[in-house]
Amino acid sequence: MIPILKAVDLQTETFRSRRDAGAGNVTATVTEIIRDVRENGDAALFAYTKRFDGAALTELTVSPEETAAAIEAQDGEWMAILHGAAARIRRFHERQRRQGFRLEDPESGTVIGQRVTPLERVGLYVPGGTAAYPSTVLMDAIPAKLAGVKELAIATPPGPDGKISPAILAAAHVAGVDRIYKMGGAQAIAALAYGTESVTRVDKIVGPGNAYVAEAKRQVFGIVDIDMIAGPSEILIVADGKSDPRHAAADLLSQAEHDRNACAILITDDPVFAAAVQRETERQLESLPRAEIARTSIDAQGKIIVADSLTEAVALANEIAPEHLELMTDEPFALFEQVRHAGSVFLGRNCPEALGDYYAGPNHTLPTSGTARFSSPLSVDDFVKKTQFTYYTREALRQDAASIARFARTEGLEAHARSVLVRTEEEQ
Repeated sequence: MIPILKAVDLQTETFRSRRDAGAGNVTATVTEIIRDVRENGDAALFAYTKRFDGAALTELTVSPEETAAAIEAQDGEWMAILHGAAARIRRFHERQRRQGFRLEDPESGTVIGQRVTPLERVGLYVPGGTAAYPSTVLMDAIPAKLAGVKELAIATPPGPDGKISPAILAAAHVAGVDRIYKMGGAQAIAALAYGTESVTRVDKIVGPGNAYVAEAKRQVFGIVDIDMIAGPSEILIVADGKSDPRHAAADLLSQAEHDRNACAILITDDPVFAAAVQRETERQLESLPRAEIARTSIDAQGKIIVADSLTEAVALANEIAPEHLELMTDEPFALFEQVRHAGSVFLGRNCPEALGDYYAGPNHTLPTSGTARFSSPLSVDDFVKKTQFTYYTREALRQDAASIARFARTEGLEAHARSVLVRTEEEQ
């Protein structure tokens, strides 16, 4: 049963160490997998796919025929839903596109600026296993395509029959993905980072995964860029006593069913409401198809916290810095002004977090484990890079030469100073 605690008794530091809850030490295993893939390429990928996914493959790339068959198998209503979600995600992320800039000084003739260019190749990791996530395909691929990424590849584990979920293939088609690989786990991250006979190496890897995927992303960072090290899913609800306990319980369970290590928290200023949500959570758990997973999550990481006020509740939410934050109150926008740290915020009593997972438009790839204190949701910015440029005339350089040389010599770098002064015929 989800426990009820008082805010005054809570040690917020316990939330700061939640990244690796239940993950165990996977570092050595991941290091060996990465080494194996680097040395043995496709052969290692085939072996790991047989070992972990039970699939005996002869090809790693999904064929156009497989994708076409998957699309053909989808019903029209589902395809319309995919297109509808994609349109909303595209509409939101289009506003994130940015242009470069150029600053010219007509008097000196100097030109400085910044050019924004898309990444060449990006790999999207899409989890498999206990559930398939076509929503992750849309959320990760659409911003990349809007940014102008030239080659977009998905890596996702196949089933024992060697096939990829038709829903994932359909979503990839809708999002405009260029290539799909049948591979999962740390081995997929290694293949994307270093390349193999069949897998083209990428410049960046994005997307969620289990502890092995997260550790692999950590280890290949620097060889490629990554979006973030994702921890277990999280939801934090701030609710007043006027909210419906059924709604709060349902929203807590919506994250608890993701993963046994998921974290579901409610903070309220009403102890009667807290007790009602506790009872309702138990009642709803009984009928959940993924009750075993949700039960483990709720019992191990779930909490209902009673605060003295909603202001105190939001202050505690800022300390926790959750992935998803719901504000189920009469004046959610006023309370939102107090929020400093959260990945994505859902305002009001009619805004369950599932809206953000699938259909509202904002991205659902979010900072977890308290990293919302310093990082942001996945966006178009994650798929571009900036290049600065500078142009100086000889006269402009002459005007700044003495200042530059003084800087360089203050730092003990005489060659820096001379590289400027030699151009102005003022070397001393």
